[in-house]
Amino acid sequence: MRFNVMSYLIGEGFRNVFKNKKSTMSSLMIMCATMLVFGLFFVIGENINQFVKEVADAQGIRVFVKTDATESEVEEVGREILGVEGVRTAEYISKEEGLESMRETLGDDIVAGYTDRVDILPAAYEVTLTDLELNEQVQENILQIPNVDSIESSNKVISQVIRLAKGVRVITGAILILLVIISIAIISNTIKLTVHARRREISIMKYVGATNSFIRWPFLVEGVLIGVAAGILSVAIIGVAYTYIAGKLSGAVFLEMANWKLIEFKDMFNLILTVYLALGIGIGMVGSGISMRKYLDV
Repeated sequence: MRFNVMSYLIGEGFRNVFKNKKSTMSSLMIMCATMLVFGLFFVIGENINQFVKEVADAQGIRVFVKTDATESEVEEVGREILGVEGVRTAEYISKEEGLESMRETLGDDIVAGYTDRVDILPAAYEVTLTDLELNEQVQENILQIPNVDSIESSNKVISQVIRLAKGVRVITGAILILLVIISIAIISNTIKLTVHARRREISIMKYVGATNSFIRWPFLVEGVLIGVAAGILSVAIIGVAYTYIAGKLSGAVFLEMANWKLIEFKDMFNLILTVYLALGIGIGMVGSGISMRKYLDV
């Protein structure tokens, strides 16, 4: 019996969608437009986040070991660095590799005097972090390790990367909240027209003993169907548009200069589809619930 009731309520929701074609299409198009705006900021935000992550991964700190440390002591320094909370990797850089790095940076003339005295150069470890916000804490802990001489780090660059990452998250979150509010208002007002047209039918149903849940479900189903349809359609449009634009931008000078490779849409597809379906279902249910409140309280 309960299955028959649910089938009836869901069926009524489907019938409402096709019965009220004008309001359904207007809701669908408006929600699509709202979701496309969100999708635009979403894919831009994802690419910026990816770029920030790549920059963050490249921001390591170089730990110099005391020049008089023995090989075993140098190895122990490496093990202790890896044991520090917040350290992802610690790559050993020998004195010879350090000299070659100096040559690439400063030129042969500057490092000529060190060629025969490589022993006076310090061995080092190139350390990457699991989270850039732990940078200062990690450096303090590493400096406590025996035989660590000094640390070289681009603290200003790291601080800028952290601020950029936070800014991207705040802006993306604010846009999402704003667009969700707009979408809820749109879908609730649109469905309210359908509810208003059927207000006498709703009143009769209440008089004969129908519960609020029984009356509400078809409209909730209608809102969810519109939301899901808008989400799927928006994903398809965003996918085609993004793939086309990303293809045109590939090889652009400013991207190559920044060493920035755009994310392929297939790598974002599952996340975008999940977000859009969640938005569509959530907005549809909330919007329908708001639109019904006036008529179920009478």
